[in-house]
Parts: sequence; C-alpha cells; structure tokens
Amino acid sequence: MMYDPTEHRIRSFVTRAGRLSIAQARALETLGPQFLLEFNKAPLDFAQAFGRSAPTVLEIGFGMGDTTSHIAKGMPEKDFIGVEVHTPGVGSLLKQIGEQELTNLRLIQHDAVEVLTHMIPANSLAGVHVFFPDPWHKARHNKRRLIQGPFVKLLTERLAPGGYLHCATDWQEYAEQMLEVLGAEEGLANTAEGYAPQPAYRPLTKFENRGLRLGHGVWDLVFVKK
Repeated sequence: MMYDPTEHRIRSFVTRAGRLSIAQARALETLGPQFLLEFNKAPLDFAQAFGRSAPTVLEIGFGMGDTTSHIAKGMPEKDFIGVEVHTPGVGSLLKQIGEQELTNLRLIQHDAVEVLTHMIPANSLAGVHVFFPDPWHKARHNKRRLIQGPFVKLLTERLAPGGYLHCATDWQEYAEQMLEVLGAEEGLANTAEGYAPQPAYRPLTKFENRGLRLGHGVWDLVFVKK
C-alpha cells in the first residue's frame, strides 16, 4: 500500500491561539496579496511565483519569521518559500518583507505535509530548512514529531539531486532521533560525521542565545540528496 502523506496523522503544526497585532494585520492586508501564495492541489510554478528562475529553498514552520527574513536577505540569489499555519507569524514575516524590501520570499499559510504533497514538484528544491520543530518531549507524544521516516522520504523526493535538508533542534533526544531517521533514508547522505557545524547562514535566535547561556546544546544536521 502506497503511503499517502495527506492521510498520515503527522502534521507540521500544533493549533494554538494567537492574537494579531495591528501591524501584523496591516501587513496581511497590504502585502498578503503579493507575497502570500494560496494553497491549491496543483504543482507550483516557482518561476511564475517569483518572476524569475532561481534555486528555491523551502522552510517549514518559520514561527515569527526572524530567521527566515535574515536568511532571505543574506542570499538574494536564491528564492525562499516559507510555510507556516499561524496567522500572527505570517503577519510578522509579511511585515518584515515590507520593511526589508525582500523580493525573494513567498509564504504559504497551510500544513506543510499537504503543501509538499500537492504544490512542490518532485526534484525541484535546492534545499529544505526545518528549524526547531516541536520536540514533543513526552515519550507518549514522540509519535507526533515531524521528523519521521515517511515525512523525510517525502522531503527527499522533493529535493533536487544535490539539494540539502537542514534540521536544527535544541532538544538532544530529538536530535538523536533526527540523526537516526535521516541516516536511515537511503536517498540522503550526511555531510558530517554525525552532527554538522552550524552553517553560517543560520542566525542564532534570541531563545537559542538564552539557552546557550544556560548551557543548553543546539544540534544542526545537514544531509544532501544523492
């Protein structure tokens, strides 16, 4: 029986309440029509979405978007698609797009599993970023974690040959699971002996800085498609 990610119980998000600020609401209204792509069950034409052809990187779960905007600004030669379900985060990143005049960033407000399944063509992505997904640290909730075999297989199918998958977590037990799951995907190869050095393009978040001061670890994993 073929695996259908749309029927799988894994989801890329946890529903939670959030209140929009006035600035976020304004950004959604004024910038949403230009930078927010509507979910649909048809392959996305990257060149049409961005008005040019460039290597495209997908970020899953960008939160409030600070890291996403930083990376997009530092890599103007690449295009970025950010996927996030929470409206305040989408509004926050749209606001940053406007303030920083970013032209290489588009957003999709929808579940990442369905976006990958229906909108992202096979062998099309230059990279995928999954930074600090929910660790579901209680053992009985581990099955809800995003980085599991079927989802990694789906990501691998969407990567172009030589494309990379970059995951990061500040939860050691999840890092160990990520290393095991990514290492078991036959279509991927690790770029390091175990965990990778933090790539220069990924900035430290304020929460990460706070954790590091408290002695907490952060683990980066970078794999490439064979």
